[in-house]
Amino acid sequence: MKPATIIGILLIVLGIIGYATGGISFTHEKKVVDAGPVQISHKTQDTLPLSPILSTISLIAGIGLVVVGARAK
Repeated sequence: MKPATIIGILLIVLGIIGYATGGISFTHEKKVVDAGPVQISHKTQDTLPLSPILSTISLIAGIGLVVVGARAK
């Protein structure tokens, strides 16, 4: 397989994942109080949104690279 085809397939998969999930969620823990043996922490969940525009661009670029990789000899 040519490198353009492999990169194209990866971009297509990334675009599909972007549409399916809508973003990447992650949780982090922050210490609120740390007074000797007493520790209080707070967990927060944040989401890094993946724009549908980026997913569309990724899909179009991936399809383009797969076509170019298949036609190049």
